Amino acid sequence: MKSLVPAFEIFLASVSTAHASSPGELATLHATSSLTNSVMPGEEAPLNILLRSFNDITALALSLLLNVRNLLMIPGLLVLVVLALGTRLWLLERRLRRQTALLAACAEMEADQERRRSCILEDINGAKPLANIVEEITELVSSRLDGVPCWCEITEGARLGIYPPAINSLRVLRRQIAARVGPALGTLSAAFNPETPLAGSEHEVLLAGARLARLAIETRRMNADLLHRSEFDQLTDVHNRFSLSKRIEAQIQKARLDAGIFGLIYIDLDEFKLVNDNYGHHVGDLYLQEVARRMKLQLRSHDLLARIGGDEFAALLPKVRNRDDVEEISGRLEHSFNTPLVLEGHTLRGTASFGIAVYPADSFTADGLLSVADTAMYAVKNRKKELAKLSTRS
Repeated sequence: MKSLVPAFEIFLASVSTAHASSPGELATLHATSSLTNSVMPGEEAPLNILLRSFNDITALALSLLLNVRNLLMIPGLLVLVVLALGTRLWLLERRLRRQTALLAACAEMEADQERRRSCILEDINGAKPLANIVEEITELVSSRLDGVPCWCEITEGARLGIYPPAINSLRVLRRQIAARVGPALGTLSAAFNPETPLAGSEHEVLLAGARLARLAIETRRMNADLLHRSEFDQLTDVHNRFSLSKRIEAQIQKARLDAGIFGLIYIDLDEFKLVNDNYGHHVGDLYLQEVARRMKLQLRSHDLLARIGGDEFAALLPKVRNRDDVEEISGRLEHSFNTPLVLEGHTLRGTASFGIAVYPADSFTADGLLSVADTAMYAVKNRKKELAKLSTRS
């Protein structure tokens, strides 16, 4: 029995690497054995185990996880984890780059559209033609709608932009250009492929374009009205004194450039104060309007008639050959008073006094020409008064 103890201890120490009842298990075996040689304590002894069958081996405990096989697998698992994390990071980075590029493209597009909108606003306040501004608006709307055809139809005006020829086969969205006051200013339209679904923002884009078009149209019309008011007399709708002065200065520059001449006629209505006193200011206004209309009919298309005072007018004649031409046109203006004026049931006979001046014979400046013509006009008026006195005495 003493010889079995060391042999069994040797067996317990070595059998874990010799046999296993299943993969991954460390087996401690309990078996009956017979030793062929007896050994003394402390001496090495050979171990011969005779097994009748594998049932003589019993697993007393599972093997530890920390073994050679598992240790060999850990680097491979770590490599797989690193590869998986690297792949995921690469995919995330790629997705982030795409999103960043998309955001950058959208931001650049919005910035470009904002720059174009700012340019349009500058053009509205500038001197660019309205037709060009409206075309810029249609191009801006088209770019925001992925390049679809876009056009603008101005009420009682032109159609501007890109009008598709096959309009009947397209889906057309329209937005009215509503005025702040009064009837609509026009319509802004865009044509889409009927098979392409709408994104939902088309109406908002057309609304923004219509508001921009309204601003352009109303601003230009307001500017035109202000310009007209600044240069034209509101009662008679002929040029005012400010406009006449500018035209005379421009004509002087042209005459100096071409070594030419031009004429100026100063007109003063006779006894106009009596019309206001006897018939009222309303009839007096009608009198001025009718007189201005008649004198405009006697002038040529390139001549200019201006009202420079309450009852004073002037005519600028840019194309004359000599003083006789100026006097001939002055005579035609005088004849426009030959027919009586019928106003509000009243029949009035009007007259006027005329004085002429010729550049450069009479003066080299606008004020000088007006002064010469005015002096000549008052000389005629005084002669009329003297004749009237003589006829009264006789």
